[in-house]
Amino acid sequence: MAAFGSALVLASPAAVHAQRANWDGLVQVKSKRLSLVYLQPGADFRGYTKVLVEPTEVAFDKNWRRDYNRTATTAGRISEQELQSAITRGVQAASDIFGQAWTRAGYAVVNAPGPDVLRVKTGVLRIKVNAPEQNTSSRSYGFSREAGSATLFVEVRDSMTGALLGRAVDQELVGDNVNAWRTAVSNRADFRELVENWAGISVRGMSELKSLSPIRP
Repeated sequence: MAAFGSALVLASPAAVHAQRANWDGLVQVKSKRLSLVYLQPGADFRGYTKVLVEPTEVAFDKNWRRDYNRTATTAGRISEQELQSAITRGVQAASDIFGQAWTRAGYAVVNAPGPDVLRVKTGVLRIKVNAPEQNTSSRSYGFSREAGSATLFVEVRDSMTGALLGRAVDQELVGDNVNAWRTAVSNRADFRELVENWAGISVRGMSELKSLSPIRP
């Protein structure tokens, strides 16, 4: 958690873009699908046929619960226990989504390093939920154009040496619909759709990196 926590500070798309075109030796490259992509010059992705997928880190925006509870009714406030429960469920769901995406793409998902194994670390961070369902005796609804927002963080390393090969950051609104009534069920569906999209982009991006390898600065 601490490693991603520090990375999260650096991984703000606006902050990274303003600070550097170089990040820990990685060079920024253009991407049509993600806000920011950084790659190691000379990296060769062609030999990787397996992936070691670490559990996806899930983190809400630092002040989201506090700010939400300021305006929520007593019955509708989010407790620390509810927040931690949401994080636990999110870690399992997001980890499954990323693992399944790699499997569908033909990669073997393994549990140990190897010369042909790429270590993949992911995070769904800075989550904000605009209208979470309130904890009341009757089903409640919230009105919001978007379900919320979140930031993706992806890091890939050689599993044997730990060499950093690439990072990507993307920030998106979730469920951007006009005049939407929202519940916990619809919010989960919208966030799941976003994570599935990110997982698909990550896997397709690896195919592109293989075709471009070795990476030229």
